[in-house]
Amino acid sequence: MTQTQVPEQAQPPGERPGALPPVHPSLSEATRLMAAGTYLDPEYRDAVIDELYVHEERVAAPSLGFDAARVLAHALRARTLELAWSIGMLALWALSSVVTRNAILFLFVVPSLYIGVGRLVRGTARTAPWYRTVPAFLLRWWGRVLMTVFAVAVVISLFGGYDSSSQDSYTSYEDPYGDAYAGAGNTVPPLVAGPAQLVGGTAFTAANEGFSPGLGWGILACFAVLALCVLLRRLQLGRIMAGELSPDGFKDFAADPAQNNDNGRLRRLSALIRAEQHAPLAVYRADAPFRGAGDALDPWSVSIQLRPRASLGEKRPLPISNAEVLRIVEPLITQLRVPAPAAPDRATAVRDRLRQLEVTEYVFLPVDGLPSRSHAPYREGDFEQHRAAALEEGGEARRHYLRIRVGGWEEHLVTTVFVRVHTQGGMLVLEIAPHVLAPLREDFFRADRTAHDFGCRTPLGKAGWALRRTPGSLVASLVVVVRALCSGWVRLTGGFGRALPDGPARSVRELAAAPEASLFQAMDCRRYVKSIEDRVTSGVRSALYEAGYDTGQFEQKIVNIAQGGVMIENSRGAISVGDHNTVKNEG
Repeated sequence: MTQTQVPEQAQPPGERPGALPPVHPSLSEATRLMAAGTYLDPEYRDAVIDELYVHEERVAAPSLGFDAARVLAHALRARTLELAWSIGMLALWALSSVVTRNAILFLFVVPSLYIGVGRLVRGTARTAPWYRTVPAFLLRWWGRVLMTVFAVAVVISLFGGYDSSSQDSYTSYEDPYGDAYAGAGNTVPPLVAGPAQLVGGTAFTAANEGFSPGLGWGILACFAVLALCVLLRRLQLGRIMAGELSPDGFKDFAADPAQNNDNGRLRRLSALIRAEQHAPLAVYRADAPFRGAGDALDPWSVSIQLRPRASLGEKRPLPISNAEVLRIVEPLITQLRVPAPAAPDRATAVRDRLRQLEVTEYVFLPVDGLPSRSHAPYREGDFEQHRAAALEEGGEARRHYLRIRVGGWEEHLVTTVFVRVHTQGGMLVLEIAPHVLAPLREDFFRADRTAHDFGCRTPLGKAGWALRRTPGSLVASLVVVVRALCSGWVRLTGGFGRALPDGPARSVRELAAAPEASLFQAMDCRRYVKSIEDRVTSGVRSALYEAGYDTGQFEQKIVNIAQGGVMIENSRGAISVGDHNTVKNEG
């Protein structure tokens, strides 16, 4: 029986086996694949540039397990490369139309526009509504039919076109533009003229000499050059994925071409992003304080009355504070890093991602009131000042949390649990807000495989791939140029450098997330959350017990929540539990 070799999780060189130290965010797998995504998806790339580069008044969202500044650098490099290719493609289309006699290549522009517009209407989403798919289907296939008709006409012209007898056989064809196509030497067949009139037959009027063999060869040569450019553009992406964006090449931060950009604006904004994205303090917008952490996963809270334990007798319980509760909770959470096996030789073999669990104190601050982004409290000592003030105040805008983070699946699945304890008026409130960042999109995740599979194609397969995409390259290039011009115009005229500071409007990591996780990943996420929640509630119970308070009410509520029950402390009217019930409340 053969033995299958299972690849191990990434282990940095020089580290003790089983230690599993966290990978630096700028070198993480999530950062690498998000950078690759900026080359694959123009819409994602433009969103990254708009959020982090154009709107410089916005504070960067927390970057959990990745480096947004490095993703931005690759987004700008990807746009520069694609813009250069697009301008070159447009120039080739224009030059090809000029060098062909009477600009007859413009005949092929019309179906190219149909195909390109159809792709724009469809969009890049995996599933699109019917009012997008149906028009896109009709536009693309109508463009393909016209392109086929024109291609057939060119091929026929290579063999001498139509003779006079062929033209006589078409004398019965009713042509509303007949005068335009009449004349000696006109060899355009009605099969081509008919569809051409529907989409602008005046182009044939300009080419009053028809498709000659020399002109046909010229058109084919122009299309071959255009297809070659489409192919070279795709091969460049393969070289990037095999070079600086390969798993080994990405580890060399200093040699990354995107980081060696002389753009002063990029260097300035990258310094701001790196100061903000991993700080233990978040400046947020009121509509989305947890932006960057992903989707909320069943947040809950429990409140209890602080009552002295009966066994104390005449003694009074000790005062309890938020800091005291968290002081007991934090060590219990960090113990999750310890492997279960007692034997050291077995402990080093444990690869559970809980061994990379991170526990930090975190403060949320509203962006309102800041005079500028440069005044955001990210300087040395600012966090300690806000932490000391927010820990016990229980404010509405400034809030203190204990943040527990687990970066699973090479930082593709990020589970974050925010814990807040608040004591006020003889009450204790425990708030737990789990969040999860779903894995990266499948096309980002499979970027290496996509580039490798394309490189494995035969020359004929690569040529066919390029020819299929050449007709749509005109509209695609126009879209790239227009988007770049619009982005530059907004940046130059928006005055965002002098605007009031704002919190993050979007998270580039959330934009790159897949709609859902796999079953394995979902089970891991639930395991992380349940383990953390159990340790948190155990710590709170221990803190209450040590201070001399009764823990019975707290234990009862926690058991109900852990079992997925709904606890109603005070109710009026009829209550029903179960399925297919009919409840009536008769007075």
